[in-house]
Amino acid sequence: MVRSTARGASKDDVVGVYVYMLKCADGSFYIGSATGEDVSKRVDQHNAGAYPGYTFSRRPVVLVWSEYSDRITDGIAAERQLKGWSRAKKEALVRSDWKSVSQFVIRPAILTP
Repeated sequence: MVRSTARGASKDDVVGVYVYMLKCADGSFYIGSATGEDVSKRVDQHNAGAYPGYTFSRRPVVLVWSEYSDRITDGIAAERQLKGWSRAKKEALVRSDWKSVSQFVIRPAILTP
Protein backbone atom coordinates (compact mmCIF):
# COMPACT_ATOMS: atom_id res chain seq x y z
CA MET A 1 0.00 0.00 0.00
CA VAL A 2 1.10 3.53 -0.72
CA ARG A 3 0.89 6.10 2.02
CA SER A 4 0.80 9.79 1.24
CA THR A 5 1.30 12.99 3.15
CA ALA A 6 0.37 15.17 0.17
CA ARG A 7 -2.41 17.75 0.47
CA GLY A 8 -2.88 17.35 4.19
CA ALA A 9 -3.36 13.57 4.29
CA SER A 10 -1.73 11.95 7.27
CA LYS A 11 0.86 9.24 6.89
CA ASP A 12 -1.78 6.77 8.11
CA ASP A 13 -4.15 7.50 5.20
CA VAL A 14 -4.11 4.91 2.44
CA VAL A 15 -4.24 6.35 -1.08
CA GLY A 16 -5.59 4.16 -3.85
CA VAL A 17 -6.37 4.80 -7.48
CA TYR A 18 -9.21 4.36 -9.93
CA VAL A 19 -8.42 3.47 -13.52
CA TYR A 20 -11.35 4.48 -15.67
CA MET A 21 -12.60 4.56 -19.23
CA LEU A 22 -14.82 7.30 -20.62
CA LYS A 23 -16.79 7.19 -23.83
CA CYS A 24 -16.63 10.59 -25.46
CA ALA A 25 -19.34 12.33 -27.49
CA ASP A 26 -17.45 11.50 -30.70
CA GLY A 27 -17.49 7.77 -29.82
CA SER A 28 -13.82 7.58 -28.87
CA PHE A 29 -12.56 6.20 -25.58
CA TYR A 30 -10.41 7.99 -23.02
CA ILE A 31 -8.43 6.07 -20.38
CA GLY A 32 -7.38 7.84 -17.21
CA SER A 33 -6.68 7.39 -13.52
CA ALA A 34 -7.64 9.30 -10.42
CA THR A 35 -6.74 9.00 -6.77
CA GLY A 36 -9.36 9.14 -4.08
CA GLU A 37 -12.46 7.31 -3.03
CA ASP A 38 -14.87 8.41 -5.77
CA VAL A 39 -14.19 8.45 -9.51
CA SER A 40 -17.39 10.42 -10.22
CA LYS A 41 -15.71 13.65 -9.12
CA ARG A 42 -13.07 13.19 -11.82
CA VAL A 43 -15.73 12.41 -14.45
CA ASP A 44 -17.52 15.61 -13.43
CA GLN A 45 -14.27 17.53 -13.95
CA HIS A 46 -13.97 16.11 -17.46
CA ASN A 47 -17.55 17.13 -18.27
CA ALA A 48 -17.05 20.61 -16.82
CA GLY A 49 -13.97 21.13 -18.99
CA ALA A 50 -11.89 21.80 -15.90
CA TYR A 51 -8.67 20.82 -17.66
CA PRO A 52 -7.76 21.28 -21.33
CA GLY A 53 -6.90 18.00 -22.96
CA TYR A 54 -8.29 15.12 -24.96
CA THR A 55 -11.83 15.17 -23.52
CA PHE A 56 -12.23 18.96 -23.54
CA SER A 57 -13.56 19.13 -27.11
CA ARG A 58 -15.25 15.72 -26.91
CA ARG A 59 -17.77 16.44 -24.16
CA PRO A 60 -20.01 15.18 -22.77
CA VAL A 61 -18.26 12.05 -21.60
CA VAL A 62 -19.77 9.01 -19.92
CA LEU A 63 -18.04 6.66 -17.50
CA VAL A 64 -18.26 3.18 -19.06
CA TRP A 65 -15.76 1.26 -16.90
CA SER A 66 -13.67 1.69 -13.78
CA GLU A 67 -11.63 -0.41 -11.40
CA TYR A 68 -10.15 0.51 -8.03
CA SER A 69 -6.75 -0.57 -6.77
CA ASP A 70 -5.22 0.00 -3.35
CA ARG A 71 -1.81 0.31 -4.98
CA ILE A 72 -1.13 3.32 -7.19
CA THR A 73 1.62 1.47 -9.04
CA ASP A 74 -0.85 -1.26 -10.07
CA GLY A 75 -3.29 1.38 -11.29
CA ILE A 76 -0.65 3.17 -13.34
CA ALA A 77 0.43 -0.13 -14.91
CA ALA A 78 -3.17 -1.00 -15.80
CA GLU A 79 -3.78 2.47 -17.26
CA ARG A 80 -0.71 2.19 -19.48
CA GLN A 81 -1.73 -1.27 -20.64
CA LEU A 82 -5.31 -0.23 -21.44
CA LYS A 83 -4.12 2.75 -23.45
CA GLY A 84 -2.34 0.31 -25.76
CA TRP A 85 -5.38 -1.87 -26.35
CA SER A 86 -7.37 -1.91 -29.57
CA ARG A 87 -10.84 -0.41 -29.69
CA ALA A 88 -12.33 -3.92 -29.97
CA LYS A 89 -10.55 -5.02 -26.82
CA LYS A 90 -11.68 -1.91 -24.91
CA GLU A 91 -15.26 -2.57 -26.01
CA ALA A 92 -14.97 -6.17 -24.77
CA LEU A 93 -13.77 -4.86 -21.39
CA VAL A 94 -16.74 -2.49 -21.17
CA ARG A 95 -19.06 -5.46 -21.85
CA SER A 96 -17.16 -7.55 -19.26
CA ASP A 97 -16.57 -10.06 -22.06
CA TRP A 98 -13.53 -11.65 -20.43
CA LYS A 99 -13.30 -14.40 -23.04
CA SER A 100 -12.74 -11.83 -25.79
CA VAL A 101 -10.40 -9.75 -23.62
CA SER A 102 -8.31 -12.80 -22.74
CA GLN A 103 -7.91 -13.79 -26.38
CA PHE A 104 -5.58 -10.83 -26.84
CA VAL A 105 -3.29 -10.91 -23.78
CA ILE A 106 -3.19 -11.90 -20.15
CA ARG A 107 -4.81 -9.13 -18.13
CA PRO A 108 -3.18 -7.65 -15.02
CA ALA A 109 -4.47 -8.47 -11.54
CA ILE A 110 -6.40 -5.19 -11.26
CA LEU A 111 -8.55 -6.19 -14.26
CA THR A 112 -9.35 -9.70 -13.08
CA PRO A 113 -13.11 -10.15 -12.62
